[in-house]
Amino acid sequence: MRRRKFITLLGGAATTWSLAAHAQQPVMPLIAYFSSASSAIPQDRLRAFRQGLKETGYVDGENVAITYRFAEGQNDRLPVIAVELVRGQIAVIVAGGSAAAFAAQAATKTNPIVFIVGEDPVQLGIVTSLARPGGNATGINFLSGELAAKRLELMRELVPAISRIAVLVNPTDASTTQSTMREVETAARAMGVQIQVLNASTSREIHAAFEIIARERPDALFLGSDPFFTSRRVQLATMAARHAIPMSSLSREVAEAGGLMSYGANIADAFRQAGIYVGRILKGAKPADLPVVQSAKFELVINAETARMLGITVPPGLLSTADEVIE
Repeated sequence: MRRRKFITLLGGAATTWSLAAHAQQPVMPLIAYFSSASSAIPQDRLRAFRQGLKETGYVDGENVAITYRFAEGQNDRLPVIAVELVRGQIAVIVAGGSAAAFAAQAATKTNPIVFIVGEDPVQLGIVTSLARPGGNATGINFLSGELAAKRLELMRELVPAISRIAVLVNPTDASTTQSTMREVETAARAMGVQIQVLNASTSREIHAAFEIIARERPDALFLGSDPFFTSRRVQLATMAARHAIPMSSLSREVAEAGGLMSYGANIADAFRQAGIYVGRILKGAKPADLPVVQSAKFELVINAETARMLGITVPPGLLSTADEVIE
């Protein structure tokens, strides 16, 4: 009887010790990445983000946890997602794209935010300055708007006969669309190129845009920098091939899927930089004190196979300067 009572007491003590030990274990910080794009986001970007975290000592599943939320192209869902994340005790919110950054800032003025945006975050009003962001947000700017004119010039060099170009933008992301059109319109006027603006924020609207392209027959298609288009890269490349139209993108993944060319920042590296910033914030750094990082790596990718299919001869000068030629 005494032995049985002793075992019972010992078992109760062991349970108490176990609970106490569990209570003393540090809570694993939770990071949330959310974006207007779909879950079809290129996985190398998310791997680069985790690599950046690892460089600061954090490994997903070991001493930090990452959750991913995607609006699947429906920007009106972003504010709801942002509020849910704030309520979920997230240590750091990572906002992919300007629409997600706006939603995050509207949801919280205290939770740390690391954004990854293509437009100037000062002009967008996300930060007060690049050197000293202020507030609870900082991040990475990969300069998509500023590169639009250069991308149009490269497309003209690749396809010299261009005189009319279709520009596909996502109307639900007003800031990205305005930035793209401002740069493209200025460059097009300087080059004497006419532009036709087409809108698409869903797969069905992409099909509708290509129906207009088939009817109007522009000389080339210029994709806006919205992450929605990267997530629909296979559909866009398939439709461009079907209608035999040269297509230019900011995202190398679109060129890899079959687009003619891409020129832009190395976005995977931007994600790695974002991972580093998240790690620094977890170690105690304040977003207000972390300068906005502007991408310094840019790459030209040409799909030579697509060029041959379109009957385009890539100038030797472009071939020699391209960072990658897809055969």
